[in-house]
Amino acid sequence: MELPPLGLYIHLPWCERKCPYCDFNSHESDVIPESGYIDALLRDLREDLPLVPQRTVETLFIGGGTPSLFAAGGIAKLLREIARLVPLAATMEATMEANPGSAEAGKFAAFCEAGINRLSLGIQSFQDAQLQALGRVHNADQAHAAIDFAKAAGFDSFNIDLMHGLPGQSVTAARADLDTALAYTPAHLSWYQLTIEPNTVFHKRPPLLPVEDALAAIQGDGERLLTSRGYGQYEVSAYSQPGFQCRHNLNYWSFGDYLGIGAGAHGKITHTDGRIQRYAKKRQPAQYMSSSAGEFRASYRTLDQDEIPGEFMLNALRLNRGFTVSQFENRTGLDISVVQPQLDQLFERGLLQRSTDTIHTTDLGRRFLDSVVGEFFV
Repeated sequence: MELPPLGLYIHLPWCERKCPYCDFNSHESDVIPESGYIDALLRDLREDLPLVPQRTVETLFIGGGTPSLFAAGGIAKLLREIARLVPLAATMEATMEANPGSAEAGKFAAFCEAGINRLSLGIQSFQDAQLQALGRVHNADQAHAAIDFAKAAGFDSFNIDLMHGLPGQSVTAARADLDTALAYTPAHLSWYQLTIEPNTVFHKRPPLLPVEDALAAIQGDGERLLTSRGYGQYEVSAYSQPGFQCRHNLNYWSFGDYLGIGAGAHGKITHTDGRIQRYAKKRQPAQYMSSSAGEFRASYRTLDQDEIPGEFMLNALRLNRGFTVSQFENRTGLDISVVQPQLDQLFERGLLQRSTDTIHTTDLGRRFLDSVVGEFFV
């Protein structure tokens, strides 16, 4: 069993205002205890290092919350100290999420200088009415300015995060958002439908969303536009120009390994003896920051053998390319025969297909992905 690539996820949980659709571990605060939190992150990382002895971090992702609320000097210190603790690949992709409301030209340039080489901008829409409906703190002008700042700072690789299926949104309005985003020629575009998640304001007070036929029309029109502009869809909601796929997220979807540090962060580690373990850190920032050695983890468990196929498929089948038999066997430590009955059934139902040496969803299978994946959970 080969050890997969290793990523590092860092969670910075604070934001200016909690969006009504957001179910992430994020917390509103006017004052961020930046220095204390960075110290806690580094203690947390030191505690995790025995899980990955001598392994090199190939990708790094700073998510939130709104990581760009942190000072550039704090991010620089964090990256500098991480480099002292763990081997980093010379070609490491280092992504950071940023919101337009916290965008400053000088700050973005300093992030780039600190070692961030990929920025993910939470634009969501370029229309003020839609941004207000989503509870965003920025407006359309700030969205445009943030992209200009990113380009001026030297970020050749940046992602625009854009939603569709917004309250009252028409096909024309959704197309206008996409056209505006594509005019900036981003290397990567995350384009996904707004969904109502439990434990959110929108779940308690749902907005009026487009009906199914309208959602399907928006999706179809957008996919045709993206294809015509040279953006390849490689995952359910991820599109990129050639060579600019998000390597960190690809590692997740390929059942790779990742350390997770920060309040509420999750990790997944494969060991040389074949064990696959998942863990999560304490969610509340204050509780997380006050943790001593051995106290950062809220949960830690080894996956049972019968859980592993479902865990693998939950990730790999999100990719348009799917997976190879050798990849399944290398990443899970299992023989493909353990899932052959489910594969045969899904082939017969037209939900999966085999192309040369890969297994992936059909167009129909992608529409009913949750049902396809569910077949692999016992």
